[in-house]
Amino acid sequence: MTRGKRPAMSPAETEILRLVWQSQEATVQQVFDAMPPNRKVTYVTVATLLRRLEEKGYLKHHVRGKAFVYTPAAKKEDVIRRTIGDLVERLFGGNPVPLMQHLAQHSGITDEDIERLKELTKKK
Repeated sequence: MTRGKRPAMSPAETEILRLVWQSQEATVQQVFDAMPPNRKVTYVTVATLLRRLEEKGYLKHHVRGKAFVYTPAAKKEDVIRRTIGDLVERLFGGNPVPLMQHLAQHSGITDEDIERLKELTKKK
């Protein structure tokens, strides 16, 4: 898979990728162990999701002993930028302002968060 446009991820794949990003490298067992206790997922499912993420170009692996060790092949910032960009394009016709308004009204943004956003917009 090239570094260009990667196929979209399912919510379960996104959750797995986030866990690998947090640890920077992980075996199937380590990802399985890091899953939230309320998530009823099998070891085989985790292995399948890791393999799919590698096929899609988000992860790569090397072998350590008998275990596959997965590492990110995609930068977190690049994936976030593309995913949010796709969302803004699909839902808001490319205009990010309605998304920001929705987040401000419905996601518990604090006054401190708003001040940080103001600083970011000044820099832009």
